[in-house]
Amino acid sequence: MRLSRYFLPILKENPKEAEIVSHRLMLRTGMIRQQSQGIYSWLPMGKRVLDKVNAIIREEQNRSGAIELLMPTLQSAELWQESGRYDDYGKEMLRIKDRQDRPMLYGPTNEEMVTDIFRSSVKSYKSLPLNLYHIQWKVRDEIRPRFGTMRSREFLMKDAYSFDLTKEGAIQSYNKMFAAYLRTFDRLGLRAIPMRADTGPIGGNHSHEFIILADTGESEVFCHKDFVDFDIPSADTDFNDAEGLQAIFDKWTSVYAATSEMHDEAAFDAIPEGDRLSARGIEVGHIFYFGTKYSEPMGAKVQGPDGKEHLVHMGSYGIGPSRLVPAIIEASHDDNGIIWPASVAPFDAVLINMKPGDELCDTACDKLYQALSNAGKDVLYDDTDERAGTKFATADLIGVPVQVIAGPRALANGEVELKDRKTGARETMTVEAALNKILG
Repeated sequence: MRLSRYFLPILKENPKEAEIVSHRLMLRTGMIRQQSQGIYSWLPMGKRVLDKVNAIIREEQNRSGAIELLMPTLQSAELWQESGRYDDYGKEMLRIKDRQDRPMLYGPTNEEMVTDIFRSSVKSYKSLPLNLYHIQWKVRDEIRPRFGTMRSREFLMKDAYSFDLTKEGAIQSYNKMFAAYLRTFDRLGLRAIPMRADTGPIGGNHSHEFIILADTGESEVFCHKDFVDFDIPSADTDFNDAEGLQAIFDKWTSVYAATSEMHDEAAFDAIPEGDRLSARGIEVGHIFYFGTKYSEPMGAKVQGPDGKEHLVHMGSYGIGPSRLVPAIIEASHDDNGIIWPASVAPFDAVLINMKPGDELCDTACDKLYQALSNAGKDVLYDDTDERAGTKFATADLIGVPVQVIAGPRALANGEVELKDRKTGARETMTVEAALNKILG
């Protein structure tokens, strides 16, 4: 993509309304634009990142055996009345009526709808276990939306819902998502720590929030420092191996980790002082087993191997992609701008033509641009007439992992300069060597 033809509305000054780093940088880099309080348009560069986040989430959900569908944003109030949540949910639910005066709502979540889909289609235990997920926009009318897309009224959510014949089966489904989430966040360049969350009246140990550590996190978290070195489940993890999945769960829940709401001061103090870690954290995912909370009032049953009808045991598993994007920025930035992990960067490289119109620069840049593009790399080619300082500042601000700097002096010797955005390291090499290094 040539920058001269791209839509990248960069702001020179920091927006006054932005309270945290990610909100400021997402506005400055032209990733998002606020349309009204807590509601944003995702502009081209932001959409690129969001799509890459979604792709990784989707790959890991599919790897675990979950099956994708797509449910509507608008939901009938009848389903929520059936579950008993319609009157209890509160003002965060945005309620409307259609032209037939039927009560409708903008879905903040999808437990009722997916339970309705399940009960109308699945009748036998032989169809279980089943995990259905989608990635869809949701609305919660927050009383105080803030921090950009970190806490907005309209947000993108990956929500998955598991169905099992027994609690034991449901725990295995829970462990699948537990492992899948560890893999997902690692691939996004994040070290997420699973912390036990409140299970409400259901009780038990099967509700976890996945927290990344960041100075601007919303809440205080406490954990054992061993989490930093725990091994992430590998790509060849067998999601049908119940014992292997349980071992992963047991390992990652073997030492202390809690948000401020679940914090046990005595248990934390029992950890050797050098092993304690207290910091700020951002929630990026939540998984929850809730048993028959929805299947019972909505009559979601299957025939078991004994010939009798059984209520299915369910769980829900959420990740917010539109929240993950600012979370990644909070965890990876410096004074000059964003530092994207390669897996979600909007472009693989930014190619900087230091002197557009110069035959040597134009020829070399065209060659590099074409070769990288043909090899499947996403390249942002800065072919603008801006000053060198502006070009460098833009490249640092948008955080693309590799910068290829092509100037007439170096090109006279057949060379370009490569800059690693994360480390700042610069290296001069031939055009061919630069191509080989970027292509790996």
